[in-house]
Amino acid sequence: MDICDLILDDHREIRRLFSLLEQIDRHDTEALGAVWRRLRALLDTHAEAEERHLYPRLMQVGEGANDAENAADETRDAIEDHNDIRDAANAVEAHEVGTDAWLEAVDHANLVNSKHMAEEERQGLTDFRRNAPLEERHSLGTRFIAFDAAHVEGVEPVNKDPERYIRSPEATLRAAAGR
Repeated sequence: MDICDLILDDHREIRRLFSLLEQIDRHDTEALGAVWRRLRALLDTHAEAEERHLYPRLMQVGEGANDAENAADETRDAIEDHNDIRDAANAVEAHEVGTDAWLEAVDHANLVNSKHMAEEERQGLTDFRRNAPLEERHSLGTRFIAFDAAHVEGVEPVNKDPERYIRSPEATLRAAAGR
């Protein structure tokens, strides 16, 4: 139960849900709304789980992979991306399901999220697989999946200050929970 594999599983499910939204007739607002609610919950829970269980440890053991200079840069970029994904998802919520504006907002959320996942797979996950022992990845995977399962209906989406997170992930998470 490697945390990297669990994250990739979530990425596949996120891609699948965005694809389903593209295939549902725009007039079937009940189906669109149901799939969007599941996707939104997964986006929010997934980001929070990574921020709690992957990135704090990546900053300790990572060295930077592929086109990332170091683990702090990978992490800063991921936190910024998570904020952008939350903002894009919030924009979807501002429109009536099935309208042109809603579909455009979903497309934008898909774009923002897809860019993030590709970068994370190329950088952070590669870095973590190279530098964290399998036993640790398993232990973190257990915590990641437990968090995910406990929050299947989602978490409150709270943006985080990337620079503050880099300095102290634990303090940033505590502050976000206190809002």
